[in-house]
Amino acid sequence: MKLLVVGNGGREHALVWKLARSPKVEHIYVAPGNGGTASGFKNVSNVNIGVGAFKELVEFAVKNEIDLVLPGPEAPLVDGIEGHFRKVGIPCFGPSQAAARMEGSKTFSKDFMQRHSIPTAEYRNFSDYDSARAYLDSVPHNVVIKASGIAAGKGVLIPATKEEAHAGLREIMVDREFGAAGDEVVIEEFLEGDELSILTFSDGYHIVSLPPAQDHKRIFDGDQGPNTGGMGCYAPTRIASPSVLEEVNRTILQPTVDGMRREGYPFRGMLFTGLMMTKNGPKVLEYNVRFGDPETQTVMSLLSKDTDLAEVLMACAMGYLDSVKVEVTKQFAATVVVAAGGYPGSYEKGKEIKLGPVGPDTAIFHAGTSLVDGKIVTAGGRVIAATATADTLEDAVKKAYEGVNTISFDSMFYRKDIAHRAFKQKPAEVAMTYADSGVDVDAGNALVQRIKAAVKSTRIPGADAELGGFGGIFDLHAAGWTDPLLVAGIDGVGTKLKIACALGKHRSVGIDLVAMSVNDLLAQGAASLFFLDYYSTSKLNIDEAAEFVEGVADGCKQAGCALIGGETAEMPGMYAVGDYDAAGCAIGAVNRDQVLPKLDKIVEGDVLVGLASNGVHSNGYSLIRKIVDRAGLAWTARAPWNSAATVGEEFLTPTRIYVKQILKVSTRGLIKGLSHITGGGLTENIPRMLPAHLAAEVDVSAYQLSPMFRWLKKAGNVADLEFARTWNTGLGLVAVVAREDVDEVVRVLREEGETVAVVGRVVARSGEGCVLKGLESWN
Repeated sequence: MKLLVVGNGGREHALVWKLARSPKVEHIYVAPGNGGTASGFKNVSNVNIGVGAFKELVEFAVKNEIDLVLPGPEAPLVDGIEGHFRKVGIPCFGPSQAAARMEGSKTFSKDFMQRHSIPTAEYRNFSDYDSARAYLDSVPHNVVIKASGIAAGKGVLIPATKEEAHAGLREIMVDREFGAAGDEVVIEEFLEGDELSILTFSDGYHIVSLPPAQDHKRIFDGDQGPNTGGMGCYAPTRIASPSVLEEVNRTILQPTVDGMRREGYPFRGMLFTGLMMTKNGPKVLEYNVRFGDPETQTVMSLLSKDTDLAEVLMACAMGYLDSVKVEVTKQFAATVVVAAGGYPGSYEKGKEIKLGPVGPDTAIFHAGTSLVDGKIVTAGGRVIAATATADTLEDAVKKAYEGVNTISFDSMFYRKDIAHRAFKQKPAEVAMTYADSGVDVDAGNALVQRIKAAVKSTRIPGADAELGGFGGIFDLHAAGWTDPLLVAGIDGVGTKLKIACALGKHRSVGIDLVAMSVNDLLAQGAASLFFLDYYSTSKLNIDEAAEFVEGVADGCKQAGCALIGGETAEMPGMYAVGDYDAAGCAIGAVNRDQVLPKLDKIVEGDVLVGLASNGVHSNGYSLIRKIVDRAGLAWTARAPWNSAATVGEEFLTPTRIYVKQILKVSTRGLIKGLSHITGGGLTENIPRMLPAHLAAEVDVSAYQLSPMFRWLKKAGNVADLEFARTWNTGLGLVAVVAREDVDEVVRVLREEGETVAVVGRVVARSGEGCVLKGLESWN
């Protein structure tokens, strides 16, 4: 693998340091690189091309057969470097220009957070100086003022007084201290607490976060003086417990990546999230769309030796992050940045740097350096850094300062208190609520109000179908029953839900939930009386849940039963974000003399009558998903067997509900036995309605195999018997009918809209409980 790294800072040196250790990396080119990338590596060389020279970079990459491009700084990403390489077919670890707006425009990112309910500070955006000035005078709280555009990490002002706030606003919007970056400003509430940064790998769907780090922005000890690009860093922080990190993933990071994808600009690359740990929980300060500096130097040192960074970067760029391993050690890391005297103001360049040997747990990362006539000289404000790892934070910091002592150049400067906050502060106490744990009671109540009308529409005699009580009541006498047997059935929808989630279509699987149970009740001859549903998810989405329950109500109306209750459970951590599961319980009734199967009345020569299915119904979807994946099809692709619909739409066709139709004949005593063809298919379900001494002989050529089933069989190379026991193959129900009653049963069912066929007969059993004939018709 050949890589092109774009940039010349300490971040790029640290990335090259880790990438050069990959057995998959043949060579790394760094454009333009620094003194560190120009020396010390056998498989690394600098290229004299600037980070903004996209045409030259692309020409170089094509000529040198580069396999992956890694832009380091934010400017080329915001300017759209990813698109230039995408056009020539070279993967780029970094977001598209549209996705890079999350760093390129703070007004854009703040509005995004608001749209997706991501916790952040109260804010307002301004492009007019007078309006911004008036807002400053109107707010009672302290503020932070941010230039909306990119300003090399320096466009954030934290004024201590109103006078400082007005002076800072004037610097940005009138004096143009940060140029065009100050065309818009964000004025937001000043949040109190400890800051931390999380670097997160993303492929647009999946995320993997590195240990939380804490940067030191101010130039002087004690966090005094002007802001800089970062004077030091340590990781992991002591203020982020595993439960806090889980909360950040659940409420901030995954919703951010999901929201970007759903808005049409999926994020692939490194999402850098700056957080404030407030007394009310973590809140986002800002997003960056690239590796941080000096956070990268720190966290790269914590990646395990078994983690191949080149493999991880390629997996993100190509969309398969979930298939690679990202492991970190249990150590601590600390970085101390050495700056040129005068930084962040004016400073001199060209001073020779002397470097001594460092220990095995310490690395020296170059930033503002150049290799001139064989000598390393200063070439920037933040010149060089020492990063060390150890089993304790105290030892890591100590070793990092020992590394600094091996560096020497005129007027060098560094902070002496890196990680000071970690040594004297305890994690902030957080006022906890049930919502902080991820359970939103208000959302649950809102869902109940949303679905009340759908539930009420299922009302039948005996059930009021009203929500709000502790349990549902059904009056058998009011429904006309005098001495019935009750029959219960419970089922789920299975992995068909994965397709519903992928397409954002949930109504049909609500119907499936009802169908799977009420059709089972039919096998006992029972009419459905009432239904209860259970819906569980990691984070409740009211619209999705309501659509699902509305589908349940549709199913209940088709079955003639009442939806009298249910449960919605929000369980953070139990499911992947965006996924849910569901189960449903149906209760039915049957008169004692109409219970099925009538085992004492089924005899040899009885006829098997099949009722057509709507398709796959709700079984075998784990295999379906594998077949679709192997065929290289997306759920949104046109179905190979039906160009008028997508693959997902075809497989989301709801399970057919047969209740009212079957009762027309079963209550007349015309059905001896009934089999619902679900999991286990023909061969395992049909024998369940027969006496032990009898078997079913089924002629599968008696009904037509649909194009969908033919495609599944061929695309999956599924053997005949496996095919027959996995899916219904086109028959949703099979009934045992006396020979003399067949014509009447077929007539009634066809009048009820069913597609019916005589598919076999009952025979003496000599082996298997179901024998298939006509298998050649499937091939």
